[in-house]
Amino acid sequence: MTQNSASKLLNGDTIHRSKQDKKAGGNGFVKNHCLFQQQQKRYRRPAEKSHHALYASLYKKPFVESFEETPLLVAVLTYMGYGILTIFGYLRDFLRDWKFEKCHLAREREEQKDFVPLYQDFENFYTRNLYMRIRDNWNRPIRSVPGAKMDLVERATPDYNWTFEHTGKVLKDVINMGSYNYLGFAENTGTCADAASECTVKYGMGVCSTRQELGNLDKHEELEKLTARFLGVESSMVFGMGFATNSMNIPALMGKGCLILSDELNHASLVLGARLSGATIRVYKHNNMQSLEKLLRDALIHGQPRTHRPWKKILILVEGIYSMEGSIVRLPEIVALKKKYKAYLYLDEAHSIGALGPRGRGVVDYFGLDPCDVDIMMGTFTKSFGAAGGYIGGKKELVDYLRLHSHSSVYATSMSPPITQQIITSMKCIMGEDGTTLGQERLRQLSENTTYFRRRLHEMGFIIYGNNDSPVVPLMLYMPAKIGAFGREMLKRNIGTVVVGFPATPIIESRARFCVSAAHTREMLDTALTAISEVGDLLQLKYSRKNRHGSEGTDCFSYLESHQD
Repeated sequence: MTQNSASKLLNGDTIHRSKQDKKAGGNGFVKNHCLFQQQQKRYRRPAEKSHHALYASLYKKPFVESFEETPLLVAVLTYMGYGILTIFGYLRDFLRDWKFEKCHLAREREEQKDFVPLYQDFENFYTRNLYMRIRDNWNRPIRSVPGAKMDLVERATPDYNWTFEHTGKVLKDVINMGSYNYLGFAENTGTCADAASECTVKYGMGVCSTRQELGNLDKHEELEKLTARFLGVESSMVFGMGFATNSMNIPALMGKGCLILSDELNHASLVLGARLSGATIRVYKHNNMQSLEKLLRDALIHGQPRTHRPWKKILILVEGIYSMEGSIVRLPEIVALKKKYKAYLYLDEAHSIGALGPRGRGVVDYFGLDPCDVDIMMGTFTKSFGAAGGYIGGKKELVDYLRLHSHSSVYATSMSPPITQQIITSMKCIMGEDGTTLGQERLRQLSENTTYFRRRLHEMGFIIYGNNDSPVVPLMLYMPAKIGAFGREMLKRNIGTVVVGFPATPIIESRARFCVSAAHTREMLDTALTAISEVGDLLQLKYSRKNRHGSEGTDCFSYLESHQD
């Protein structure tokens, strides 16, 4: 036994393996897990029992997530596939250099050969030799509202995806399984559309000024007060762009001498904001509380590099729902660590606000926590609200400070009036302040659709990532050739999907990402599931080694209660 293992046992932790003898993760669970992985019977020390009881007490319901491990043969074949593509890529580059094949991609001119390269070599290589083969799966133009169904403009390529031409045909009523339209508010009819139309007639489309000059409308102030009530915080501030809400506000809060602890799977906007701030950045393993606690402990013990002075501020950056994994942040544990080590917490609820919780108030509502436990609550209006922009919520002192120091506030144009009205109307609908139960019905429908869709995919034998309650559903494809094939075959069956590969994901974890919506009917989901199953059989995508008709996981709390004696 190593020294590290011995120290863990002395602290009351356990070193265990699952039934398949897989190594346990740093959080006390293997990749296929619920809150705690069921263990074989063994003698336990009292400290271990209290450790498990402590974690169980933070959750009011089972927290079930699935990250089934990549089959070894699939991983080997995936690496081989990328290797073969790379070899042929170099061969084609050789042919291009000798003018046997034409290269359409941007490159430095001959007279600039002594300049520092404008394009990174590998990214350029990857784009022209791998991405171009499957480029037809992205940037597809649509000509309708991106609701439960949409109309796609048909394209054709005469030069193997280097350029596209419109054929003049339109693919009608394609089932939309890719848009973030969680509550179905992206629509051109109904209360929201009518209110936005009336607002456009009164206020126009644009403000043409910043909030600090002549761009502060009464609609903006109304939205900010409503958002604060919706979140349960003292004050809030809205911005015209969701990405800039992160990238421009984090630098206003953090700076030199500060420490940012960021989840390794955080969104690019959080990463950019952290880098722009000039603060020291340390990354912890995804949703791994032991990794985070180690960084917090080391930060307090050692302080800043070289000087060992205490950090001015320590900020933990997390997301509510991670958009590529479909996982939900372990917020109760992060809040406990934040309080224990006196750190600040920045929560990005771009995908979780409106999509989680019995009242649609996001991951805080989902876990039944106090909004005051989160120092900075951030979210976007681009998904569940069918609009655009973002918000920051928290204490009044925080928001007042950002009004003066945030680049998104001082320099950016104000949010468009019809967008503002769309958010106000949809938010009141979710809160039930429109006098109807439509908001609660949509929340319930989204939850039911998510549970049904995930369960059926598991039963079919696909490897699905994420939390059982997450409307983001990644279906693992792995091999590079299957990325393009899956998207094309689904479109042949009139299903619009999003496929994702390297570098947006790890090289052997390419996937299709489905987004479930409250606007989807059961018939639409069944049609999509039938098509997914057909394509899965065609491309041999049903990799799961679990019992397909068995249960997803063990009810962790029932297990804990049965072992309290």
